[in-house]
Amino acid sequence: MNKWLGAAGICMNSDRQLLMVLQGKPEEEKRWSVPSGGKEKEEALEDCCIREVFEETGYRVKVIHQIKEKKGGYGALAYEVTYFEVELIEGEPTIQDPDGLIYEIAWKSAEQIKELQLSFPEDREFLLGYMERKSRSM
Repeated sequence: MNKWLGAAGICMNSDRQLLMVLQGKPEEEKRWSVPSGGKEKEEALEDCCIREVFEETGYRVKVIHQIKEKKGGYGALAYEVTYFEVELIEGEPTIQDPDGLIYEIAWKSAEQIKELQLSFPEDREFLLGYMERKSRSM
């Protein structure tokens, strides 16, 4: 079985909004996700996370810590995605995704995330729980 490894960046701003991207293949319905993508050959997962956030949003971030691993499979492909809490360092929202799969960058509130069409609906509960915990510590 082939294994795909990737990383995702969870970034919350001072307004308690999560950084999200609208994504999808040209022929697909577009859905929302946190910035994420596949690990390159010799790349560390933390570096993958930083690169993917930058490519998809234009924001430079630093990794704070790992928060979750998600494992699963689609047919003959196993996947493992590592989610990292990241902190915004600098940048302006700019789509520069080399794959051409990102259509919009936005900061979304918990109320909005409850209603969004997500690329990975199984992440909704995790994202909302993260936002609630993080809001309490702000």
